[in-house]
Amino acid sequence: MADTNDASLADEVARLREVVDARLAEDPVREAAFTRLHEELRGYKEGFLSEVEKPLLLDLIQLYDLTQWYAKRLETEGITTEQLADGFQVVIDELLDVLYRRDVVPMEPANAFDPAHHRAVKAHTAKDASSDNQIAEVLKRGFLRSGRSFRPEEVIVYKWKAS
Repeated sequence: MADTNDASLADEVARLREVVDARLAEDPVREAAFTRLHEELRGYKEGFLSEVEKPLLLDLIQLYDLTQWYAKRLETEGITTEQLADGFQVVIDELLDVLYRRDVVPMEPANAFDPAHHRAVKAHTAKDASSDNQIAEVLKRGFLRSGRSFRPEEVIVYKWKAS
């Protein structure tokens, strides 16, 4: 009887060894398939990102060309302050156009501080209570994307301190 149990146990161990060996043999195949899939997905991702970025990069290159053209004019011509200001306005308009094509627009000017659209970086003492939380100065203009705050406006606000 002991011989039968030993033989049965030996058969079971042999069967388990076959299962383990089969699983181990499958592992490199799975690993290779996973590696191929990962490489393929990375290629798709890089291609997708390249296609998404391309219009923005072309717009930035166009803006670069414009600034180079103005720099060359500054060197070769006597430009007045008014002409220089006009040139900067053209560059600003071009930048805003690049942003607009990506659904990014400047925030409309506001008088009252709104934490959803503004970030107070400094406070000035208000002269009266009615000036509390009013915007004293815009330091960096805020932008919206798809109607939501994309970059909050950096502002200085008035704060009223009751005596």
